[in-house]
Amino acid sequence: MHLIGTLFGMLHSVEDSSALNLLVEVLVRLVVELKSEQYLHCILDESQKELCKATTMRSSLPTFSLLGKLADAIPGFADILVVKHNNLVDHLLMGLTYPNESIKAAVCYLYGKLYSSPVGTERLSGHFEERLYGVFLNTLECAQTKELQVNCLGLLKELLKSDHFVSILMNNSKTEEETENPDFLEGENPLPLILKKLLLTRDEMLQAASSHCMAAVLVHSPSRYAPAFIHADVPEFLFECLLSKSEILIWSVYCCLLLLTEERLFFSKCHTVYGIESLVRSLQGVLLLNNVELHKQGLLLFTEILKRQPMEIKLFTNRGVCIEAIDVLMETVNCPVLEVAVEAVKAVAAFLRKDHLSCPPVPYEELQKLLEAVLKRCADLSPPQSSKRHAGDLLFSVSQSHPTNRNLGRVPQRQGQFLLNTLESFRNACRLAVQFQGDFMAQENAFTAPNSESKDTLSNFSEFLLRICDSLCIPMVMSYLERAVSPSVTEVFISALNTLFTVVPSMRNKFSKKLASSSFIRLTLELKARFCSVQSNPVLNHTCSSFLCSLCLNLYSATEKRRTSQEEQEMSELLLKGLPQLNYTIAESLLLLSETPEPFFLDQSLCSHQHCFILLLYFAYTFGDRFVPDAELFLAVRNFLLSAQDHGDCPPPHILRAALYLLAVCQDKGKALDVRSLSTIKRILDNLPDLSLVYVHCPLLLKFFLRYPELMGRFGHQVLQLWFSWEDCKQTEAEEADCGTSSQLNTANPLLPILKSNSSILLILLDLVSSSSVEVAWKVLMTLRTFLERNEDVLVCDLLRSRFLQILQQLLVESSSATLQANRNLPVLLSLLFLVQLRSKGIRELDSTDLRLLHQVSNLCGKCSPRDTDLLQPSLNFLYWSLHQTTPCSQQRAVAVLLSNVSLLELLQKVLECTWLWSPPSRPAHLSSEDALLCSGWLLVASFLLIQHRYNTEVHQTLSVDLTEVLNAVIFRNKKPILLLVSIMQFLRAVLRQNFSSSLLVIVGQNKAPGATQPQPSSLQDTALHPLAMQQVFSLVVSLQNLLVHVQLQKDLLLSQAVVACLETLVEYLYVKNQDVALHVASQPWHRFVLFTLLSGGQKSFLQPEVLRLMTLFVRYQSSNIISQKEISQIIQEAAEANIAELSEATSCALHLFLSQAAEANMDFLIICPFLLALLLSQGSFTDLEKQRVDSGLEIYKKLFEVKRKDQMNALKNLIELNDVNQQYKIIDIMLKGLFKVLEDSRAVLIAADVPPDGPFPQDEKIKDAYSHVVENTAFFGDVVLRFPKIVHHYFDRNSNWNSLIRWGIGFCNLTGVFEQGPHSQVLRLMAQELGISEKSPDYRNPFKTDQSEFFPSADTFQKALRDEEKRRKKEEKRKEIRKGPRISRSQSEL
Repeated sequence: MHLIGTLFGMLHSVEDSSALNLLVEVLVRLVVELKSEQYLHCILDESQKELCKATTMRSSLPTFSLLGKLADAIPGFADILVVKHNNLVDHLLMGLTYPNESIKAAVCYLYGKLYSSPVGTERLSGHFEERLYGVFLNTLECAQTKELQVNCLGLLKELLKSDHFVSILMNNSKTEEETENPDFLEGENPLPLILKKLLLTRDEMLQAASSHCMAAVLVHSPSRYAPAFIHADVPEFLFECLLSKSEILIWSVYCCLLLLTEERLFFSKCHTVYGIESLVRSLQGVLLLNNVELHKQGLLLFTEILKRQPMEIKLFTNRGVCIEAIDVLMETVNCPVLEVAVEAVKAVAAFLRKDHLSCPPVPYEELQKLLEAVLKRCADLSPPQSSKRHAGDLLFSVSQSHPTNRNLGRVPQRQGQFLLNTLESFRNACRLAVQFQGDFMAQENAFTAPNSESKDTLSNFSEFLLRICDSLCIPMVMSYLERAVSPSVTEVFISALNTLFTVVPSMRNKFSKKLASSSFIRLTLELKARFCSVQSNPVLNHTCSSFLCSLCLNLYSATEKRRTSQEEQEMSELLLKGLPQLNYTIAESLLLLSETPEPFFLDQSLCSHQHCFILLLYFAYTFGDRFVPDAELFLAVRNFLLSAQDHGDCPPPHILRAALYLLAVCQDKGKALDVRSLSTIKRILDNLPDLSLVYVHCPLLLKFFLRYPELMGRFGHQVLQLWFSWEDCKQTEAEEADCGTSSQLNTANPLLPILKSNSSILLILLDLVSSSSVEVAWKVLMTLRTFLERNEDVLVCDLLRSRFLQILQQLLVESSSATLQANRNLPVLLSLLFLVQLRSKGIRELDSTDLRLLHQVSNLCGKCSPRDTDLLQPSLNFLYWSLHQTTPCSQQRAVAVLLSNVSLLELLQKVLECTWLWSPPSRPAHLSSEDALLCSGWLLVASFLLIQHRYNTEVHQTLSVDLTEVLNAVIFRNKKPILLLVSIMQFLRAVLRQNFSSSLLVIVGQNKAPGATQPQPSSLQDTALHPLAMQQVFSLVVSLQNLLVHVQLQKDLLLSQAVVACLETLVEYLYVKNQDVALHVASQPWHRFVLFTLLSGGQKSFLQPEVLRLMTLFVRYQSSNIISQKEISQIIQEAAEANIAELSEATSCALHLFLSQAAEANMDFLIICPFLLALLLSQGSFTDLEKQRVDSGLEIYKKLFEVKRKDQMNALKNLIELNDVNQQYKIIDIMLKGLFKVLEDSRAVLIAADVPPDGPFPQDEKIKDAYSHVVENTAFFGDVVLRFPKIVHHYFDRNSNWNSLIRWGIGFCNLTGVFEQGPHSQVLRLMAQELGISEKSPDYRNPFKTDQSEFFPSADTFQKALRDEEKRRKKEEKRKEIRKGPRISRSQSEL
């Protein structure tokens, strides 16, 4: 105690400040170490005594300093002082009034320690209110030294912890009227002014302490204390302080401003407008610091300002500041710290307001980047979607019982919050785009240079929103819904989607279709059922209902072709009324459909719910979202219709349309409708004024109506009429052209399989053709054409022909010529008639219906003029096809019917005359409708000439033709189309073959009247060729030669065939009239040039049918100067090397004729011809069969087989008689290769078609050819083996493939029955034994083997011949490598 007293006494005697501080420190350490209150009380007592006896307060400074140090060192010091030594407090107040700032600073420090204690605050409360309040504020206001300012602020900080002291300091005991008076606030509240004064200092520590004290005041009640600071213009200076680099100061200012944002006056005084630029710049600087909490606080302040800023006061008056704010938000969104990114996204959501961005031009491009950054950051936080699941499948995939969903960790919660804020940002952006649609100045950048495209446009921004919603927003939400379902998240998401409908109006329908196809109808219904039942979550319920209403109306607008504003209005009212109450599960809603309302039930809510649910199902099913089992839905909709009918309630047309569509879609999975259900549907539909009110253009609905006879009979015609009215004709044609397989075709035209299953629908289609518009009739024609091409049903064709006859009879009876020509459906009907006739590809007898049709069509033609091309073209085609696709007996009857029709012949006379009257088209390659009619007319007249001459039919009207005009048409052509030229040449061939002598045709210039004089020929040759003249003949020949050269250049196969045929017929006519003239014409040197031109067309060009026929012509008339014997031999050699099995039928026939003609000419290559002929005949047997037009039965084939065998025997006879082994070797070598190639290909065809050899004879042309190839070539090989065993064994034994082929061929032939009887029954057995395929019987003997040892004197001679032939063959192969085909040698003196 003595030591303490001594030391304490030294405090007042020592003047050195360092020694004084040392004494204070020793006393404090002594008291702390002794840990006894009596020593503390001792010091306090001594301090009391010293302060009482002190004459001046200057000497009290050591005492106040010691007490302050003790308060710092001893925790309970403040409580002991105010409780047991409270007299010291009076001395403290005196020290605060002493004019020495060091003493004031020490006293303030000690006061601060006392008021930091709860006991001290309680005991000294009255002291502060009564004595200290005014002195302290005066001291704080007048403080000059930093020590005093800091200690005063420290005391103020402790005082501001108490709401009572804050109220005293802010002088807030006045009335509310006085508080709201700005003058009163400015005069009676010195504290805000004092703190503002401290903000004006350059000391950042004082500024931080001042702003901290302001925040300490405001935190008690911003609404009570903020006005005083605002009226003192404190916010202005706070914003200025944001330019500081001190993190503590910036934090304090952020906190203070954040509290001020809760007062409306803060915004109305425009402090935010003044300070927003400082805040943005501050955020830019803060982001450079590594202080996460400071980042969060600054973003929080920015968010609150953006949120609370009144709409009438623009926050961003400078576009540059707005751009800087977007840059800050962009940077903070991409911050790696999740907490900062969360606050940034909140700020983005608040930033996207029209009044914040209304300063033109709107920075759309920067906003796009900001939104994309927000969505991508949110997507990066979300895990990827586990699978491609529809939206409706995700809602209940998150079970509440799952462990990961019971305790979602902090990070998933933050991710959910981040997603919510992100969706709010996206929704606000969508709303912003909608709001700007009405602002002309916001559409695009007004400062864009002329003739330049700007990306800163509202349209680009709107499209961006739609695009990024599809690519980022929707997948992100779907991924979140896999793990958890939040009502708040789904509410914002659905609201954003609903807003998007109006963002880009042009894309609204397309966007709605995509949402519907992605199961958003199902998702929204399940959200309502889960979260909105029992009137919970009204906001979510309203959002989902509005979304479904908008979606359905958009889908209605997109899908209904014949929508009306009245129906759309009714649907809108129904959805707006019923959807908010439709909060049932899917199962409950299905039960609701089947529920029956009570009698006299006035509340229409049940009907409203049923109708709403049916509409939702209709739109969902239309776009593939079949979230209800089909069978259950089919039953529910059926019950709904039955219930409605039973209670006399007829649903509106749009509800009926939806119900019928759902029945049609679910029909395949449901049971067939019973009679009661069908009767109900019929009664409901009968009450409708027009079936189009409930029609949906859907294949399933069409199938539904045509499935039930009750519905098809009553509504089939109307439904098909609607179907074709809605169908796109061009699209149908394109789809049919693109579809190769039957399944693809059925998909493109779903009516085809329905027609196949119910052919009676064809009658309805024919009625449509005759009674509907031209467009509908043409679409029906396209469908019937495809159906007839794909389905071989003769009964259908007969049915169609009968119906056509009735329609034509009715038209001809009821209509005159003028009305027939005005009927635009008649050409379509005639086109279909021709298609039906074209469908009958086989030869058949004409029945009475066919003859009546011929009569009616010919009568129709007689009522037309040549200008009626649309009527005459299909009619003449029908007549021509009827003449040529029938048997001779029917052909005779048909031509008699047609030639008896005088009006038809008069029409044909006019058509032929139009050939010389109509001007040629500008494009000769293009066939106009007039030219097509001329082609049909010339071809029909040519057919009449041939058939009338064949049967000597009676003629009632003759036709006259100017021969000079016909010849000039071929000679000069005059740009006539190729097809017309071919038709005229066909007519010319017909009259040439009849030697210009026909009872049907009169050649102009041949006046047959009695006594008439005939023009006299100018020479004897002209007399022989009459009515042709030599000059005309040579001109015609030259023209035909030129046409052949033209053919070579244009590659026109049809013209080449017609020219060669015409040349053949002309030479035949000349040969009959004057052989010298014919031989002279056939030997014209120009023919050699033409032939050379044709042969130079490429390798194997001589194998073209027209070239072979031309060479045959020259060989027949012995024109050796055109083609020599050597050149013919060269051509035959090339033909021998060709793969005969790959030649076409026309080429085979032409080659056959060529070789036959060469054989008749006795040329040196006669030996080789029979073998080539035998191979060609093996390909042409069924061609002969078709030409003979006989039944394709096995017995008929056996007879043809006998003929074929004779040809083969003749060929073998010639080979046997040849004694040149080299020639025999070469012939057999060629023959074996070709034979086994044909055999191998034919076996592949038969195996692929699964043709049993012992089954019925095949009917398909390809299979018949393969059948005949196998049988004939196997027999022929047997003949060669038996007659030339050594030569055949030499090659056959080396080829295992040939061995297996002939084994199969023998087995096949044994089962066919062709070899059962007759002279060929032993060939197969003897061949098998000779080849070793079967075991040789003891009495086996080759019947063709003689003593000459197989036609050779010895085995050595045979082997030597083989070796010589091998050497010769190798040389020949080398020579072939440089040879490119047959060439005709030319001498320099030719031509």
